[in-house]
Amino acid sequence: MHDGCSGEHESGKEIVDKIRMMGFNKNQLPASLEINCSNCDNTFQMEYMESACPSCSMVYGVTPCHSHSAEFAKAAGVKY
Repeated sequence: MHDGCSGEHESGKEIVDKIRMMGFNKNQLPASLEINCSNCDNTFQMEYMESACPSCSMVYGVTPCHSHSAEFAKAAGVKY
């Protein structure tokens, strides 16, 4: 399942599943990312590779290779 840093077109669910399987989901990001929630339009700071919007519980994931930019954080689903 590990494909290096080439997995940029994965869905949010695939990203969250991958980082959970690899044990990275609870890793802190090098720098927090500002996320504009696609579900409720709330802006929040994503601090871990898997984080949830505090307003609506939309879960977001980002892989270690792409953790430098919010553009790579993808929504997986509410309470996913």
